[in-house]
Amino acid sequence: MKWEPNVPRWRQVYAVLSERILDGTYEPGGRLPSGTAICDEFGISPVTAKRVLTELRKAGLAEMQPGIGTFVTELPQPPAEG
Repeated sequence: MKWEPNVPRWRQVYAVLSERILDGTYEPGGRLPSGTAICDEFGISPVTAKRVLTELRKAGLAEMQPGIGTFVTELPQPPAEG
């Protein structure tokens, strides 16, 4: 990943993961990568990976199940047009 120098890395990784959630790469109810997997994929520290997962939870995009993992929340669907 090419890092933007003036944007904190956690924000950049957050943007990638939230986009994957919103575009369906990570499906509702599906497990997100672990902190270790995020570290490996993006080359970031465990503290930074934890911050990303915390921010995804704060945004309502993910929920943590202690001892199991972090999962994508059910995203609200736009109202049907009709």
